[in-house]
Amino acid sequence: MKFDRWVTGLILNPLNMSMNMSIRIKKGLAFILFGSRWLAAPIYMGLIGALILILVKFYEDLIEDLHWAKDFSPTDTILAVLGLIDLSLTANLVIMVILAGYESFVSKIDNSDHPDRPDWLAHMDFAGLKLKLVGSMVAISGIYLLEVFMNIEKYTAERVELLIGIHFTLMVSGLIMAITDYIVGRTTKHD
Repeated sequence: MKFDRWVTGLILNPLNMSMNMSIRIKKGLAFILFGSRWLAAPIYMGLIGALILILVKFYEDLIEDLHWAKDFSPTDTILAVLGLIDLSLTANLVIMVILAGYESFVSKIDNSDHPDRPDWLAHMDFAGLKLKLVGSMVAISGIYLLEVFMNIEKYTAERVELLIGIHFTLMVSGLIMAITDYIVGRTTKHD
């Protein structure tokens, strides 16, 4: 009986040690991979810097527009306002990426009891983020196109066609993403 246990132990112990080592390696690797998501946190901090750049540019443009406002034609006024709206939409886009990206990929933001917490943040998943991003890019592109059309004499026909093509491509991409998400959502509900 003792001999049988000794032989069994001699055979199984290296296997057990090998299994334990394999489990430890898997757990260690999973820990490192899961922890690597924190490497994205400094990127989101950098986007806060980009938001500051947008803020500075917004006020530079606003101050310049106010300085020349008395000489503006109605078209110049509309173009100035559209430029500020464009910067505002870009800032909103950056905020969306920072908050939703951080919460989706790095760590949950624990401020659910904060009265200023955006409602969309609690319901934003990756698919929703993609659609909001594309929607914002289409809006920004549309505003830029409107600016181009209001100063059409400054642009070549080829340039206008290119801008319209880019805008159309963004719209179609957004539509395809929305349809795909809709189909995936319906398929998931039926499973």
